[in-house]
Amino acid sequence: MIKKFIRKMLGVKNKPDEALGNRKPKVLHAKEHGIDPQLLSSNAIRVTQTLQENGFKAFVVGGAVRDLLLGVKPKDFDIATNATPEQVKRLFRRAFIIGRRFQIVHVMFGQDLLEVTTFRGPATEAAPKDEHGRVLRDNTFGEQHEDAVRRDFTINAMYYDPSSQTVLDYHGGIADIRKKILRIIGVPEARYREDPVRMLRVVRFAAKLQFTIDAATRAPIAIMAPLINNVPSARVFDEMLKLLMSGHAMACLQQLRKEGLHHGLMPLLDVVLEQPLGEKFVTLALANTDQRVLQGKTVSPGFLFASLLWHQVVEKWDAYKAAGELSIPALHLAADDVLNTQTDALALQRKIGSDMRDIWAMQPRFEKRAGKTPYKLLENTRLRAGYDFLLLRCASGEIEAEIGEWWTAFINGDEAEREHLLTIKPKHESSGPAKKRRPRRNAPRKASE
Repeated sequence: MIKKFIRKMLGVKNKPDEALGNRKPKVLHAKEHGIDPQLLSSNAIRVTQTLQENGFKAFVVGGAVRDLLLGVKPKDFDIATNATPEQVKRLFRRAFIIGRRFQIVHVMFGQDLLEVTTFRGPATEAAPKDEHGRVLRDNTFGEQHEDAVRRDFTINAMYYDPSSQTVLDYHGGIADIRKKILRIIGVPEARYREDPVRMLRVVRFAAKLQFTIDAATRAPIAIMAPLINNVPSARVFDEMLKLLMSGHAMACLQQLRKEGLHHGLMPLLDVVLEQPLGEKFVTLALANTDQRVLQGKTVSPGFLFASLLWHQVVEKWDAYKAAGELSIPALHLAADDVLNTQTDALALQRKIGSDMRDIWAMQPRFEKRAGKTPYKLLENTRLRAGYDFLLLRCASGEIEAEIGEWWTAFINGDEAEREHLLTIKPKHESSGPAKKRRPRRNAPRKASE
């Protein structure tokens, strides 16, 4: 009775065994869970097998198990083991220990990277935290049932052993998957305070999987959203990139708004969701990104962020031209302003920023369809990205569709077709009003002047 009273006063709704970690998981065999072994990575099997042959426990874990249970081939495979990072590193030729907050091992097979983590123990009060309670470093190792408690959501806290084809379920993840419910493990407020990025993960998983967020899991988000401002910008950027490249980008952004996470979270998201002039352009860009992800094609972060920030650039570009700058210098000044602001806010990598600048800088060049300029543009290594960007501008109605049609024909045409296209006079000039030049004075000056 006393324990129940204390738990009620503290607002802890979980059962005691859930809070401490169930030592005995539910064990599901192949006929019960229905995982298709053909969906597993051969390298994931190789890692678990090597660890087991050397006397360690080893399981495929987390999102990979969730996807396998949903009948989806996982994009990444994470491994959990009771071997320490040093023990793991000794077993593989190309293995590297990384991480400050919690050490993990990257095991490489060619270009295939697998992440191997040691079972984590209970979070300790001695673990370094910031003033808001966010855990800064925690390399406490523990037992498997303790590791299950440390994972964020029930659907990500299952362990699959490829050798026996069994799933270990410590927190009812199987039931939540079947009910399509997203539920955090433990007390939501405490888990969000430990790592505020979990609020973004809730949104991403709910949108991507089309799951309903459990009421207790959702309740604190709107209040605790400002804690994300205390997370290093590089981590927020990484999570945002996963969100935007999940294959369900627009659904994720809509879910962010629904949960009250868009205002002040990241300036970029406010721009994406609230700019009326660029709404159609951004919608088309995200739909194009989703389509490429779902088709298994590569997606350039530089192209994606260039699309999301384009109408900030356009706004500043127009302002500089109105102030008297020539079109091309005005565009470069606008790009500098936007990139300087967003690099600080989002920790944009230099390579991504360079790609964005190249894509933007090419846009005025597409409007010069005479002489040698189009041929020079064909030699540009970023032509495809710039051209795809141009087509988005045409599709959104920002510029005339005829420009995109001309360039499609020019890029795909042979020499004769290209020469013919160069003789066609452009129907429209879409770069906006050019700076007016002062007329030349031809009359001779008076002697008195």
